[in-house]
Amino acid sequence: MNWKLLVFGTVCLLVLSEDAVAHGKRHGKTVTFSRAARGQWRRKRDTWTGRASFTACKSPLSPKDSALLLKQTHETGFHGDDGSSFTLTWVGDGTGIILVLSTVSVPSDSFYEGGSTRLYRSEDYGKSFHDISHAISNAFIKKDFGISAGPGNPQQVILTANIPFTKTPGGVIYTSMDAGVTFKSVQLPFHPAQAIQFHYQHPKYLVAISIDDGLWLSKDFGNSWSEVHEGVNTFTWGSGITLFFSSSRKGTVDAARRGELILRRTQDFGKTFLTIAKNIFSFGYIGGFLFTSVMEKLGSPRVIYVSSDQGDHFNKAQLPSATTEQFYSVLDGDEDMIFMHVDNPGDTYFGTIYTSDDRGILYSKSLDRHLFGGEGKSDFTNVTSLRGVYLTNVLEEDGRIRSVISFDRGGEWRFLKKPENVECPEISKTCSLHIHGEHSHFSGITPMLPLSEPSAIGLVIAHGSVGDSISAARPDVYVSGDGGYTWWGTLRGPHLYSILDSGGLIVAVEAHRDQQISSLKFSTDEGQCWNTFNFTDHPIFLAGLASEPGTKTMNISIFGYRPDDDDQPMWVAVTIDFEHLLTRECDEKDYVNWLAHSEYGSDTETDGCVLGYKETFRRLRKLSACRNGRGYVVSRQQKPCPCTKEDYMCDYGFYRHENTSECLPQPELLNQTLESCLNGELQSTGYRKIPGDKCQGGFNPLSIKKHCETVSPSSNLPIERSKGMLALIVVCSCVGLISLVIGAALIITSRKMNCRHRLPAYHFSALQLQDDDVCINQESGPSSIRHSLAVPDDSDDDLIE
Repeated sequence: MNWKLLVFGTVCLLVLSEDAVAHGKRHGKTVTFSRAARGQWRRKRDTWTGRASFTACKSPLSPKDSALLLKQTHETGFHGDDGSSFTLTWVGDGTGIILVLSTVSVPSDSFYEGGSTRLYRSEDYGKSFHDISHAISNAFIKKDFGISAGPGNPQQVILTANIPFTKTPGGVIYTSMDAGVTFKSVQLPFHPAQAIQFHYQHPKYLVAISIDDGLWLSKDFGNSWSEVHEGVNTFTWGSGITLFFSSSRKGTVDAARRGELILRRTQDFGKTFLTIAKNIFSFGYIGGFLFTSVMEKLGSPRVIYVSSDQGDHFNKAQLPSATTEQFYSVLDGDEDMIFMHVDNPGDTYFGTIYTSDDRGILYSKSLDRHLFGGEGKSDFTNVTSLRGVYLTNVLEEDGRIRSVISFDRGGEWRFLKKPENVECPEISKTCSLHIHGEHSHFSGITPMLPLSEPSAIGLVIAHGSVGDSISAARPDVYVSGDGGYTWWGTLRGPHLYSILDSGGLIVAVEAHRDQQISSLKFSTDEGQCWNTFNFTDHPIFLAGLASEPGTKTMNISIFGYRPDDDDQPMWVAVTIDFEHLLTRECDEKDYVNWLAHSEYGSDTETDGCVLGYKETFRRLRKLSACRNGRGYVVSRQQKPCPCTKEDYMCDYGFYRHENTSECLPQPELLNQTLESCLNGELQSTGYRKIPGDKCQGGFNPLSIKKHCETVSPSSNLPIERSKGMLALIVVCSCVGLISLVIGAALIITSRKMNCRHRLPAYHFSALQLQDDDVCINQESGPSSIRHSLAVPDDSDDDLIE
């Protein structure tokens, strides 16, 4: 699972998951493109003063290869389709089936009289599309959460019709069990407030939340429904069939805002419920950790309580408390460790990153002055192509923004090295690479976020600038083949890019909203050099790139539009199949053994040691122009390392002094009584092994005992049992639309509707979260879903507008 931003705004929590490709909004298997106004993401004029320089390697494609590739280029013009957005959904894994929903933009609470949407289907990875609107009686489907595909590799699909709330007692859905060949119309006894959600293990179980906050369940893939709970505020799946949800008592007004929510758990699909916490503001579940935000005393700052056993026991997180003007944000997490951002008091736009122990209770300082913009954007990025690697930006005291990278899960941060082929601006006093993240994407500086994939070992692609600090000038594209240790200037100007064939192929197109394009660039050597291919004689305005989730495919689709015969914009899809260009299957001589995290000049015994072990991968040689193929599996060998101080983080109450590996006591915490105790004593060495570290022998710090008080961590979380509820299957809810922008950005609108993956508008007092398969929720109204994010609607200020 890839966890991404989770925020406890005013102790609200929110999480993001990353799974995108290009320009648009992506939710796992779904990506949305819109005919946006030209120049939408370029809000700033290009500036060239002091810009770093490099020469991109470009090579023209031979006439023979160009002719071959042109034969494998397939264009579809969607004549007469006046839809303002296209939503693509991949059905199954490796099936080649894509459903495209064309919709017009109308308010979620309105009805487009006489309107209809169009539904297209492809069985060949987008090389051809067929209009199947008749299969759903040409019905008008919701734009914001109109289409959902089953998890994993099933062929279930659900379309949600846009029905006026005031004219009918319930909505209508169309269900398919054969990947969209046929659909069945089902009348609902309620109006969905968000996308209908699949259970992540049992696709026949569906859950929806109604516009009046009712929670509805179907056990037969939507044929019949029953209401299992009223007044649900937020909800999320825990382990297995455990379900957590918060609700308010009947007659209660603004319970989330007042901290009067009740947190309940069911482990039998709603037959019985256990109240595990009362008087909470919000909750979230990520990486096996259950978080709640509470105000222990009236008027006191809010604090976080954590459970690692599905809510049986809670412990107070040893973190600085947060006032109503501050927030917590879970940036990333798994079963071993949590990255938590704690906002600094005031409108500082920065805070401190802390990392947890394997219980989620004790936290150690990892990074100061971590940038978290006023619009609620964090640049924190997990580089998924190499374990332990994270990128983010810090706000210096002089106002400059600089990029830092960690190769050991936050144990140590360093500036990025200058790319080898890039000359620094003459005005720069220091010179390093700075990476554009969520903040720049939201500000309109870059068209997409950094991209990495677990199957493309070590490969990272990102927009950036070289110099003293990050620049708002026109960004260039940089690539790393070793997980961020070294970089290479690869493309001038902003681009959309995608990784294919497990990293053996990279494709990119220039990102211009005010200019038409007709060519595509591709590289078979990790971006060292690029071939240019003209895919059409009729240029199009670019809307986005789309490829099958994962990196196994050899097909890339370019979506855009151009004037039709009637001068109205016509949607166009161009799909290029590189399988016939790279025809040779890679063999043994095309691969090389590569020691990850290896640095020149390091000690032989410890070279490559990260988190206690070395990893040697079998990866493709850069100069091997061949095809990994769909059957490619990442091959690695692991070897344990002796323990050193680098395998330890500073324990709570300690910090690693600059330019030293020693963990020293934090002066401000010397007299603080800790609330996590063992028989009245907190045993600490000042060091704490990094969760997931597998080192053996070597450095072994001595324990230091410190007095602390034993408290009952659940004293503020009373428990009671209630029975008699119907089975309940929920995944997450959201208030506000959250849409993942290609590359990894999110956008949330303030309307009350469905949300999935990544976010962009945060409300502070609900706990939200998400991962590739889990999400969080909040607010009055809809709750969250799998692959979703939820945003509450409360009295606190929005982090993002």
